Amino acid sequence: MDILNAVVAILNFVVIPAAAYGAQLALGALGVTLIYGILRFSNFAHGDTMAFGTAVTILATWGLQALGISLGPLPTALLALPVGIAATAAMVLATDRTVYRFYRAQKAKPIILVMASVGVMFLMNGFTRLLIGVDEQRFADGARFIMDVRSFRELTGLKEGLAFKTTQGLTIVIAVIVVWALFWFLNRTKSGKAMRAYSDNEDLALLSGIDPEKVVRMTWIIAAALATIAGTLYGLDKAFKPFNYFQILLPIFAAAIVGGLGNPVGAIAGGFLVAFSEVAVTYPWLKIAGYLFPDWQPGGLLQLLGTEYKFAVSFVILIVVLLFRPTGLFRGKSV
Repeated sequence: MDILNAVVAILNFVVIPAAAYGAQLALGALGVTLIYGILRFSNFAHGDTMAFGTAVTILATWGLQALGISLGPLPTALLALPVGIAATAAMVLATDRTVYRFYRAQKAKPIILVMASVGVMFLMNGFTRLLIGVDEQRFADGARFIMDVRSFRELTGLKEGLAFKTTQGLTIVIAVIVVWALFWFLNRTKSGKAMRAYSDNEDLALLSGIDPEKVVRMTWIIAAALATIAGTLYGLDKAFKPFNYFQILLPIFAAAIVGGLGNPVGAIAGGFLVAFSEVAVTYPWLKIAGYLFPDWQPGGLLQLLGTEYKFAVSFVILIVVLLFRPTGLFRGKSV
């Protein structure tokens, strides 16, 4: 029985939260790796693109709630997502036209585009704060749990309870659907194949008659959709605060680089690797050790790092990969 309680505790405090967080990082890293693979630069404004898309989605959610429109047990934000995606796509296309297109025309080095994206990042951060404010916003309405602790205990008779939040389940399901749709688009459609060809060999793609501006527009639109979905799912699961999306940029880049920049499969694997590493290293394992070894009395919480240091885990993973395998686990483009 104690072993079952330990398994439930691991699922409750490590596996389920890390799976949901990993799905959010994977979607964010897919946007980063898509831009790097096709536009050839690291977009440091991606975190604030997520924040902007989420802010617009929240405003649209409030509008729908004011009209009495909801999805019942599901968050109303799912209905507002298309509005957030459309606004974010318009924002990034306008940014590309006013900022990045000039540097592409000049054949500027990638580091110039990176620095330009840093400037865009600060502008978008300020604009998002003006749009929705700096306070924390919780916008997850509907049913809170798919399975709550009390129901699980009554169902199983175990001492340890399991809480599976609706937002966690939605995050995992939506991430699977979005990843499937993205890979289907890239592998089965003419536009997707054009994007892959442009990523593999830009000069040969141009000789083949592929319109580079169309590829660029499509890349930004998809990246905007991925950023908005990832940001909204992250906000639903935790809470929305503009500065949090600036912080989450590090684990997202770590996920993209660990998997291999420019490699979509690597971005997904990297997202889950970083998420499980962060959660496992910062979780206090004392309760689980108590179930497995009841006679053992450890002197502490069996926690390697406090939760305030969780981004340090991403940083360490990032440094190790850059030192020993710069192309990532799935051999993407080197940094």
